[in-house]
Amino acid sequence: MHVRILGAAAGGGLPQWNCGCPNCQAARQGVIAPMSQSSVAVSANGSDWVVLNASPDIRDQLMRSGLHPASLRESPLRSVVITNGDVDHIAGLLVLREKSPFTLFATPAIFEVLDQPVFRVLDPDCVRRETIALEAAFSAAPGLEITAFAVPGKVALFLEEGEPDTQLIGEQTVGLEIRANGRRCLYIPGCAALTPEIIARIEGADLLLFDGTVWANDDMARSGTGQKTGARMGHMAMSGENGTITALARSKIAKRLFIHINNTNPVLNPESPEAQALAAAGWGLAADGMEIRL
Repeated sequence: MHVRILGAAAGGGLPQWNCGCPNCQAARQGVIAPMSQSSVAVSANGSDWVVLNASPDIRDQLMRSGLHPASLRESPLRSVVITNGDVDHIAGLLVLREKSPFTLFATPAIFEVLDQPVFRVLDPDCVRRETIALEAAFSAAPGLEITAFAVPGKVALFLEEGEPDTQLIGEQTVGLEIRANGRRCLYIPGCAALTPEIIARIEGADLLLFDGTVWANDDMARSGTGQKTGARMGHMAMSGENGTITALARSKIAKRLFIHINNTNPVLNPESPEAQALAAAGWGLAADGMEIRL
């Protein structure tokens, strides 16, 4: 299985256009590498590719990743799979409107979000919609099988009315289990809590790409950039008694990487105590342009 990290950051990327936090300043100065918004490309054969979440940065991501047309208009992109309705996961679909054929996979709840008129620019004669059911495997490209499963989360920010349920379990937020050539990868860019069922599914994975939005629940308050907590945004923390590192400490996973990393997360500074603690726990950070062969 071929895995290419197209983008590793949470919404807004790194640096975020309106942010002067230490991480964003360091990225502007070339001290740490900039990151575009979370998206991954996977393939069973290196020729037919599936994009997991279409970030607003997808044009540049595809250009940098080498997923170019082999002829006049023959794209290697076979399908796009969406894990939730967040802007940073769907806005890139508007960039893919130039009448090249691919299949768009999503749950019924996510397709409801995509029923907004602006998405009609995706010509249905070229972009075929395929509704996926939870726990039902589907073929996204030759040799590549994907199963969507529910993870705790919330509706997209622009759909919130009042105080949302941040640990809603259903079709609005999903993780993806990808299988090809006897290998297994899990992509879970947004998750509010690790349930026993999700932990059991992760066990034995060749690769885990997991929600790394915040190090601690109060990252934004600590950085002076806002008051929203990770939990309020529908993301669990990396650290702490109830964090991801602790929850998966005993899990057998060949390679574990955090993805969808917020610009204020202190682990982005490789000299920080948080980055050192993450590495000591056996975790790494996904990065734009990273290539993994399973």
